[in-house]
Formats: sequence, C-alpha cells, structure tokens
Amino acid sequence: MNLDKIAVVIITHNGAQWIEKCLQSVLESSVALQILVVDNASSDTTVSIVQKYQNISLEISHENLGFGKANNIAIKKAIDLRFKNFFLLNQDTWIKKDTIEKLVSQQNKNENFGVLSPLHFDNGAINLDTNFATYYSMRKKHADNLFEVPFVNAAAWLVSLKCFEKVGLFEPTFNHYGEDRNFCNRAHFHKFKIGIVDDAKIVHDRTIVRKFAKDLQQSKYAILNTFLNINLSVFQAFCAAFKQVFGLPKYFHKFYGFPKSVLMFFNLLDYFLINIVHWSKINTIRKKSVKGKNGM
Repeated sequence: MNLDKIAVVIITHNGAQWIEKCLQSVLESSVALQILVVDNASSDTTVSIVQKYQNISLEISHENLGFGKANNIAIKKAIDLRFKNFFLLNQDTWIKKDTIEKLVSQQNKNENFGVLSPLHFDNGAINLDTNFATYYSMRKKHADNLFEVPFVNAAAWLVSLKCFEKVGLFEPTFNHYGEDRNFCNRAHFHKFKIGIVDDAKIVHDRTIVRKFAKDLQQSKYAILNTFLNINLSVFQAFCAAFKQVFGLPKYFHKFYGFPKSVLMFFNLLDYFLINIVHWSKINTIRKKSVKGKNGM
C-alpha cells in the first residue's frame, strides 16, 4: 500500500497519567509516521515523559494556548515539512496498531472526505464512548467501512493536506471547546465531507463528569459557532443563536435544576448581546472562513 507521509499531532497538558500509553500505541503503528507534540504548560511530569522518546518532536509552550492554537503550531510545522496526512490525537487516548493505516487507506480512496475518524471506545474498551455514540448514530453509509456524518469530535482526526489548504486551520478565537465543530462547519462549506471508518478504533480513556462552568463555556461556544457558521446566512445564524439562548438552559435543566438553568440563561443572553454589539469581529471571521484562511 502506498501511504503518504503521516504526521501525528498530540497536544499535552498535565497528561502524565495517559501520555506514555498514548505515545507507545502510536509508535507501534503499522505505518511510518512522525509524532509532533506541543505541550501546553504542563505542571506535572508530562514533558519529562515525552522527552524520553528521542524520535518525537516536542515544542513546549510556557502558557496554555488551548487546543486549537497549539494544534495550529504543530500542523504548520508539519505542512512546512511536506507531510501529506495529519492525524490529530488526544493525549488521553490510545490506538490500535492498524488504526492510522486504515484511516489513510480510506482517505486515499475518498479524497472528498477532509476529516476521518475511527470509532471511539470508552475507557473499558468495549462500549462506544457516550458522546461519540451520538455522532455515530447520525451516520450514513458511503462505502465499505466508511460512513458520512455531520460532525465528529476531534479526539482522533485524520485530516488531509488538501483540506487544511482549502479550509484553513483551527479558528484561534476558540480556546478549548468548539474548535472542532467550527472546523467541520467550514469543511462542509468548502465541499469536504466528514467521515467515520468503523474498522479503525481508538480507546478514549476518560470519565465524563458534568461541571456547570464547563457546560456554560461550551454553551457559549455553541452560540459562537452558530454565529460563525458560514453555511447559514447572517439572518439564519442570528435566529438560530437566539433560539440556543433559550434551548441550552432548557436542556441542562435536567442536570442542574431551575436556579442554575436561569443563571445559564442570563449568562447566555448576555453573551449573545455582546456578540451582536461586536458583530464586526464576527463578520470578519466569517469572511475569513469563506476564504479559508482561519488560523493560517
């Protein structure tokens, strides 16, 4: 099989409990690759663990840049080094020996798929990850072992060079949540498909815990994503975002009860109005997204 040069990009932040297993699984892959790690100001032993591997490229940031900005650093470096495929992998995952090989094989045969994901299993390695199962439930079969989906989270993405060249990189406005959905929206606009390869697998070794502050921030970024969605007209984006101001607190009511749902509503209403006041910034990013220059 003729596989193009593959860069594996891993962003770390206080990931000492996972990173060795993650790196080891990648190094045991059935295809040749280069690992590029960007550490986001870890205060544990993550950096010293990564430094044990002499064949891994490590860049250390002295501030936590967030997911998107840190990925952009490594992706730009890999593009300069003329890599053709980019596998973005979370630090709290580990992969099967043939995971990357199967993803690249499918992308070589289906170049209109800009982003491909393997199946995500939970930390028991038997059942699908809860969040991933939601995305997988929306799949439509495209070919053997390849399914098209509207969105899949970026815990394990294979992205083609062609996709990055057309779509751009991660939008730096986002810090830690929402970058992947924004990228998928832009990929759709630029006529790329998002897919899941169901014979490629990873294990996402995490426990999902509800936290109000986290859900509030993710809700704000959900509204920002709607404003920035260039597949919607400005009027459509405005209406959809306003609807989210009411819909998101209603959804989270089952987790937090009435008082916190009301608090979330007023926080989201305030965030909505702030973005309206600063619409020129939103519009600038939308225009940049149409050109495909985000993060470049």
